[in-house]
Amino acid sequence: MQFKRSVEMTLKVIGGKWKLVILCHLIDGVKRFGELKREMPDITQKMLTQQLRELEQDGIIDRKVFNQVPPKVEYSITDYGLTLKEVLDVMSEWGLHHVEHS
Repeated sequence: MQFKRSVEMTLKVIGGKWKLVILCHLIDGVKRFGELKREMPDITQKMLTQQLRELEQDGIIDRKVFNQVPPKVEYSITDYGLTLKEVLDVMSEWGLHHVEHS
């Protein structure tokens, strides 16, 4: 029973089509909103904004706003968010295996 609950909690935080993709991009380093949007052309601006806010609220990513004109906002993965790297690595390995299996 504990296994199911913990998997459900994990999916609540990183589930959905885009959160893991966003994290894969941020694992490589700090990105601005426009960079993320260019690297994920199929995501809408509204969905990207929503997913970034949710990841920020869960402490997975950090949003840094610079007081300048035009406004500059950078997103980065937090130390807590980096604890998901192992999960991402395993998912990547499984995805490669699945492609070979298909």
